[in-house]
Amino acid sequence: MTKWIKQAAKLPGWQSSTSAEQNANPKKIPEVDAYLAKAKKWREEQVELREILFGCGLTEELKWSKPCYTFEGHNVAIIQGFKEFCAVLFPNGALLKDPKGFLEKPGENSHSARRMPFRSLAEITKKRAALKAFVKEAVKAEKAGKEVEARKEREPIPEELQRKMKSDPELKKAFEALTPGRQRGYILHISAAKQSTTRENRIGKWRPHILDGKGMHDR
Repeated sequence: MTKWIKQAAKLPGWQSSTSAEQNANPKKIPEVDAYLAKAKKWREEQVELREILFGCGLTEELKWSKPCYTFEGHNVAIIQGFKEFCAVLFPNGALLKDPKGFLEKPGENSHSARRMPFRSLAEITKKRAALKAFVKEAVKAEKAGKEVEARKEREPIPEELQRKMKSDPELKKAFEALTPGRQRGYILHISAAKQSTTRENRIGKWRPHILDGKGMHDR
């Protein structure tokens, strides 16, 4: 890993966390260095995306085993690596203006999130300005407290969750206090289980998180 980091430091615009500290820029964290060192695909592309996002003045963290860039505790952008491409995910990307169609939904059930895929360093270079503009707009939306409008049609609450909330008033109160987006995340996750027992287990697993007022992706 150390050998790769030394080699990666020679790439244009990249520094390891050690080099960053020497340049009075201690915010790059070693956990992201390790993530990049282990990346089997799109390593150089993800290194470049890291530089761009970090250069936008965001705080670097590692969440869900991915480099995540936040503003005042709010998730703004996440670097993702896939088999066919790498991407920058904007959790509230539906708020962003995208006249050139660079953003896409990460899944058919996606409502708030949008991602910007990349398949080469050249493509990142070409779209650098657009990416930085998206980040700037996303930060502006966080400052303004904007939220993606909830879906008009809500997914049905699985029977197991309905029964649990009926017998557990504390859970019911906490779940109903969640934002529509957080509620939907739990509903989709629980409903995706094919077996009733699995759905019940998922409810039990996430109960403490719900009581804390958190969504599935909140720390």
